[in-house]
Amino acid sequence: MHILFLGDVVGRTGRDAVVAALPKLRAGLRADLVVVNAENASHGFGLAPEMAREMFAAGADVITLGNHAWDRKELVPYIAETPRLLRPLNFPPGTPGAGSTAVELSRYRLGGTVAAVVLDFHAEASSEKMAYGHSFDGQASLIVGTHTHTPTADHQILPGGTAYQTDAGMCGDYDSVIGMQKEGAASRFWRKLPGERLAPADGAATICGVFVETDDATGLARRIEPVRQGGRLSQTLPAV
Repeated sequence: MHILFLGDVVGRTGRDAVVAALPKLRAGLRADLVVVNAENASHGFGLAPEMAREMFAAGADVITLGNHAWDRKELVPYIAETPRLLRPLNFPPGTPGAGSTAVELSRYRLGGTVAAVVLDFHAEASSEKMAYGHSFDGQASLIVGTHTHTPTADHQILPGGTAYQTDAGMCGDYDSVIGMQKEGAASRFWRKLPGERLAPADGAATICGVFVETDDATGLARRIEPVRQGGRLSQTLPAV
């Protein structure tokens, strides 16, 4: 099966780029499963229900969140009734929503309980993501990092068969500081003061993520390649 994972969607420019490109991207890669991290989609902080609906309509099967999961309070009732919208798994019991979900893939019957397992590891430290990947190698089809908004060049299949990349990158404007307008973000480091609230950069977005092909018999990865389309970064799209 073919899995497409897209990294953190940042602001309107990232959101619009993903919604516009996803139908064609999904068809061109013949993706059976599409997962999108969208925790920065609303002005860089959180996700609104109508934005989630747009991404689902464009072809996302699952939307994942992270540390900004609750920045838009109206998401709380929506996530409680939307099993394909995921908050972090390690939130305490009683937190609205769920940290995992099962997506029906009628074309695949492996004889096991699932066709593939995809883990979005939303964390700052690359060492933590790497350690997790190696610890659970062979138990997932794909373990991919999000949160740092910069695509890493370490896409690989680990010895046990799990596809891995430390960070998928963001879907947003890379003429920025991790998706936010560079002037305000940079001044915080020089002045050591918070300043004005950061705002997303609004230039052309690069859609970043990873493409994984799994073995139908095992659910483990046979291939992983980066996806970069549009915007400022070098372009790469897997051949299918």
